[in-house]
Amino acid sequence: MTSFVDKLKLKEKAEEDLYFARRDRELIGAMHHHSDGEPIRILSGGQTGVDRAALDAALALGLAVGGWCPSGRRAEDGCIPDRYPLTESRSRDYAERTQWNVRDSDATLILCRGALGGGTKLTADLARRLGRPLCVRDLERPLDEEGVLAWLLTNRIRTLNCAGPRESGAAGIQAQAFDVLRALFAAWGERLDPSAPD
Repeated sequence: MTSFVDKLKLKEKAEEDLYFARRDRELIGAMHHHSDGEPIRILSGGQTGVDRAALDAALALGLAVGGWCPSGRRAEDGCIPDRYPLTESRSRDYAERTQWNVRDSDATLILCRGALGGGTKLTADLARRLGRPLCVRDLERPLDEEGVLAWLLTNRIRTLNCAGPRESGAAGIQAQAFDVLRALFAAWGERLDPSAPD
C-alpha cells in the first residue's frame, strides 16, 4: 500500500509543478505584454555626450526618437544636426528643454561618471520634483543591465528621457554611453516583444 501512496504523492507533486510552471509562464508573458502596443520612444535634448549617444543608439535600432532642444538647435558644438528630429523650445536656455523632456517622458535614465553636476543634476532634480521615475547609473562601474531593464519594465516605460554629461565635461562618454545604451535598448525591445526575431 505504501508504494501506491508514494506514487499518488509523486503524481500530485508533478501536477503541482506543472501548474506553477504554467502560472510562471503566464506571469512572465503578462510582464512583457503591453496592451497599448505603443513603441519605445527615446527623448533627449541633443547635447553632445549622453544625449546624442541615446539618440544615435535608438536610431541605429530603428526606434522612435524625439525631444526638445534649445531654440536655434543650440549645443556646445554648434547647431544640433538635422538628422535628430528634435523640436525647438521657445528659449535658448538649456533648462527649459531639460524640463520639457522630463515632463514629456514616462521616466528619465541618467548615465554619468561620478557626482551629478550642472544640467545633469538639474535633470535629476526636475524628475524628482515632477514625480517621474528616475534611474541614475555611474559609468565608472559596469552597468547593471538587468537592474535597469527591471526598472524599465516595472515602471512600464514607453517614452524614456536619456540624459547625462556633455562630451566636454566627460571626454569619451558619448562613445561609452552609445555602446551601453545600444545594448540596453536592444534588450529592452526583446523583453517587450519576446517573439521578435534575433
